[in-house]
Amino acid sequence: MAALPKSIDETAVLLKANGYVAGRDLATVVFLALKMGRPLFLEGEAGVGKTEIAKVLAEGLGRTLIRLQCYEGLDISSAVYEWNYAAQMIEIRLAEASGELDRKRMGQDIFAERFLIKRALLQALEASDGGAPVLLIDELDRTDEAFEAFLLEVLSDYQITIPELGTIKAAEPPIVIITSNRTREVHDALKRRCLYHWVGYPDAARELEIVKTKRPEASASLAREVVAFVQALRGGDLFKSPGVAETLDWVSALHELDSVTLDPQTVNDTLGVLLKYQDDIMRMEGSEAKRILDQIKDEIRTTAANRVP
Repeated sequence: MAALPKSIDETAVLLKANGYVAGRDLATVVFLALKMGRPLFLEGEAGVGKTEIAKVLAEGLGRTLIRLQCYEGLDISSAVYEWNYAAQMIEIRLAEASGELDRKRMGQDIFAERFLIKRALLQALEASDGGAPVLLIDELDRTDEAFEAFLLEVLSDYQITIPELGTIKAAEPPIVIITSNRTREVHDALKRRCLYHWVGYPDAARELEIVKTKRPEASASLAREVVAFVQALRGGDLFKSPGVAETLDWVSALHELDSVTLDPQTVNDTLGVLLKYQDDIMRMEGSEAKRILDQIKDEIRTTAANRVP
C-alpha cells in the first residue's frame, strides 16, 4: 500500500505514472478528495476517462478496487447485501431433522453474519490489511432517486444499517469516486457531500499525450492525424462526439491495419470504431471525411513548415 500523495504535483505524478494524463485542475481536486477524505463526484460525457481515474488510483495506491456498476432498478440487495436464503433453509431443515429446533435460537442463528452475502457497498466498509479500498460508484445517473437517498447514509457517515445485525461502520472510510454521464441530474443533497469536477474533452495537446502514453506502438504521424481528426469531429454537428476511449480504440484499429497515416478509404472503412450512431457515420463518410482529412493534413504541414528554422 502506497502513501497518499502530499501535494498536487505528487498527485499528478501518481496519475501519470499509472498511465493517466491529467490537467492540474483534475489533479487538484483528486488531491483534495484524498486529503479531506471526501467522495469525488466526476461528471462528463461518456468516454472521457472518469472511470479510469478510480482504476488508476487503486493501482497507484495499492488499494483494492470495488466497483458498483449502476443501472436502472438497482436496489439494496444488489448494491449492499442480501441474505443467503438457500443456506438459511438448509440450516432450518437440518435443525428440524436433528430434532434440535429451538425457534427463538434458530431465528437468531439464521441471521448470523455467515449467511450474509456482502455486495459492493458493504464490502467497501470492511477493514482490510491493504488499507481502505477505492469504491467506484459508476454511472450513478442510471439509478433512481430512491437509491440516491440510500447513498446519503453511506457517504455521510460511512455506515450501513442492517436491521438483523445493526449498524456496520467503516473503521477507515473508503476512497469514493462517483461518476455520472449526466443523462439526468443527480440530487443536490448527494452532490453536497462530494467534491465536484467536470471532466471534459481534452485539448489537442493533452489528447496527443494520452495517445502516446496509452498507444506507444502507433506511429507519431498517425497519432497526430488521428487526434486532429477527432478534434475536428468534436467541433461538428454530431449526435455523439467521440470520447478519448474511441480515439484510443481508433488508433489501435488503425495500427492493426498497419496504417502509418490516414487516407480517405481507411477513414471511411473504420468510422464505426470512432462513431457509434449510423446518422453520424452517414454524415461523415465520403466527401465530408475527405474534406476534414485534407484540412487537418494542410494544418499539420503548415505547422511543421513554420517550425523549420
